[in-house]
Formats: sequence, structure tokens, C-alpha cells
Amino acid sequence: MEGILNLFFRQVLYRDLGCASYIVGDAGEAVVIDPRWSIDVYLEIAVAEQVEITHVIDTHEHADHVSGRPALVQATGAQGHRPATGESAPDLVRAGDEIAIGSLLIRAVGTPGHRPEHLSFIVCDRSRGDDPWLVVTGDTLLVGDVARPDLAYEPSEGAEALHGTLRELLDLGDHVEIWPAHVGGSLCGGAGLSMKTSSTIGYERLHNRLLSLDTPGFVDGVTASLPCRPPNIERIVELNRRTDGRVPAEPLTLNPASLAELFAAGAVVLDSRSPADFDAGHLPGAINLPVTSAGFGTRAGWALDPEQPLVIVAGDATAIRTTTSQLQAVGFWNLGGACAADPVAWEHAGLPIAESDSWDLDRLALGLLDDAVELVDVREQSEWVHGHVDGSHHVPLNRLRDVDSVPPAVDGRVTAVACAAGVRAAFAASLLRRTGRRDVVRVAGGGVPDLASRGIELAHGD
Repeated sequence: MEGILNLFFRQVLYRDLGCASYIVGDAGEAVVIDPRWSIDVYLEIAVAEQVEITHVIDTHEHADHVSGRPALVQATGAQGHRPATGESAPDLVRAGDEIAIGSLLIRAVGTPGHRPEHLSFIVCDRSRGDDPWLVVTGDTLLVGDVARPDLAYEPSEGAEALHGTLRELLDLGDHVEIWPAHVGGSLCGGAGLSMKTSSTIGYERLHNRLLSLDTPGFVDGVTASLPCRPPNIERIVELNRRTDGRVPAEPLTLNPASLAELFAAGAVVLDSRSPADFDAGHLPGAINLPVTSAGFGTRAGWALDPEQPLVIVAGDATAIRTTTSQLQAVGFWNLGGACAADPVAWEHAGLPIAESDSWDLDRLALGLLDDAVELVDVREQSEWVHGHVDGSHHVPLNRLRDVDSVPPAVDGRVTAVACAAGVRAAFAASLLRRTGRRDVVRVAGGGVPDLASRGIELAHGD
């Protein structure tokens, strides 16, 4: 009876990247699966549940975020496990390996397709029965979708392996719960990836259309419209292969004088304040990526070079910590310093202060009707095909590193940057200004789809 009372299972979400991790325990011990970069939440749960974290496992070598496994192992003394990739090392876990804690049995099963080394973990509650209770599926079977097959394979090869894996998972039984490593907002799934955080084998069998396809149809279905591969995935995978608990140093706290020195030396400044606060006063050439926006880490990975030193400007000390953690989680470990925004103090230290502007949709519509605007549309391809302004420049997220390739505005036109709501527009507009372009404004309070109601005809298709 004591073991039953102590048994628990928790899902921990990291919404910025759409990641999910798990802590399951019984009889005073716990196992963490796929820990996120910031590990405090697992330590807090362990204290609340009065358990010791004894094992920390990754389902695979994640390509979208740096795992917290080494740091959690170092903090707790737990045994770390990473999926085997052919080498021999004491921390490797392989298909068939088991961990028993109280009434819990956790069994590794090989589930290639997203990555060759990928494992899923079947969890049995033996106090009630020996059959599977749930399966932590990593990046194989997702809610409403399946994993991308192109991050470690040739796409068709990965899709074929994934199809075989899914057949085996479906054989576990309709009652078995599935708990994936990613939910909506992740770059590791496709268009069908749900914001729901769990499902069952039976529900997915009925409602996940990809699971009903034969091998050729499945391969075609999951490879037909794969998004671009993010540029920093190899760096993140390599960081996830490390076994030590090494973590990057926290950025130095900069006073205005030390900030001025780094700025004069050409430091790249990432300003994570809101677009409105950024517009009111920022360092010239600073990049505006609000830390409160969804997908902050993913967007940073697309547009910025993780090897290049970054200086963080944020709203306050709390925002500095959040910005730092979310950058480190996607492999930005070269952070040269950080400070809270203070344009008045900056001016006293001799730093230049820039201001920028925004347009609402009515002003944008008038500019387009007067042929006085070069419109840069930074929405994704799937959004673009459903309606865009004919003649606008399309620069989606995966091309933001090449934003300086946008042709310059002619005849004194203003360059207006728009998306669907405004955050991506602020990011891209700051990147355009960084190239030296003048007369760049962000569109706020709405986006391209809203222009139809203001007399602007939208084109459809590629």
C-alpha cells in the first residue's frame, strides 16, 4: 500500500520550444525523462514528493534544445542515461534495458525514425498489472502527428524507419497513454501537431490519419512538405552528447561604461524588451526579439550565429535571467554580458540612442494604395500562400539570416515589415535596420491577413 500512495507521474512543459519532459516515481525514488535546460522544476518536484532523483534519461539526442540531463545528474548524483549510438560508454541505455523503482517498471524500446538512436520508454505500474500503463514516446508518435524524419536521416529513409516504429507502438494496446517529448509550437513535428499534451494509442489510431497509411503513402505524407532544417541543430546535438555537467558561465552584469566598451568593439546586442519599449530608445543596430514571445529560442536559432558573442539588454533582472536561460537552451553559450535597459544612463556614458517607428494597419494600407511602401512579409510559406500582397518581398523565418538580401526601397519609399500579429515584424525590422537600411517601420496591431478589410487585394498561391 505504501508504494501505491507514493507513486506519481508529472509532465513538465517548456512552452517556448513546445517541449515536454516527465518525472515518475515511487517508493522514495524518481526518474526524469527528457529534462529541459532549466532543471529547478525537477528539484522542486522531488522535494514536494519527498523522493530522490536516481535516474535521468534522454529518449534521443535532441536537435531543438540542450538537454538538462548532465546538469541534473551533477545536481542530484543520479545515474545519467543517454541512448546508445554505437559507442561503448557507462552512461548509455539500449533497447531492452529496464529500471525498476518500487512498483514501477520502465523499459526501453528501440523506436528509430526521428533519429537512429531514438528510444521510447514503456512504464508499467506493477501494483495494478504487468501490462503497459503509458509510453513516453519522445519524438515518434506525437499528439495528432508524427515526428520529422529528416533531422538525422535522408527523409525517405527516416520515414520508412518511423513507419515501422509506429506499427510496433500501435501494438501496445488502445488503452495505453502516450506522452510525447513535443507538443504544438515545436519544430520537431508537422502541421498536425496538437497543443494537447497527451493522448492514447486508441485515440491516435482513430484520429491520426498518418497511422492508417501503408508504407509508400506514409513516406509521401510525411516528406511532402518538410520545413527547412534549422541551422543550429548540429551544434545542439553535439552539446547533448556530452557527459559532464559543464554549463556556460552566466553573462557578466554590465554597467553603462562596460556596455559602451563592448558596443564600441562591435558587440551584437540582443534587446529582449517589448517592441514598444525598444522603439522608444535602443542601441543602434540592436536586434529586438521580445523574450515574452512564443518561440523565442527557435527564432534566435534561425537568425543569429551562436558562435558570435551576444550582449543581452532586457527590461529588468528577471527578464535578463529568462533571456539568458532561453538562449542557453538553444546553444547560445557565448554571452558576453547583460544589463537592464536604461537609455538615460547610456546617454550619460556617451552611448548613442536610436528610436524607431511603427505603423498601424490603416497607415500601411494607405501607403500601399499610394504606392509609397516596399512591403516585407516575414510570415511562413503556409501563411503566405493563403493570402499576400502582390509584389511584396517574402522573407520567412528560415531566411532571416539573409534579410540583407531584400532589395533596397526605391524612390524614397518606406520599408514596412509585417507578419500576422506584429512580433516577427519587430524582429525582422530590427535585423533590416542592422544592415544599414533607413526608413524601416514595423507593422503593429495586426498583419497581412487584415489588409483585405482595408481595401488591399490579396493574392493566393506561391
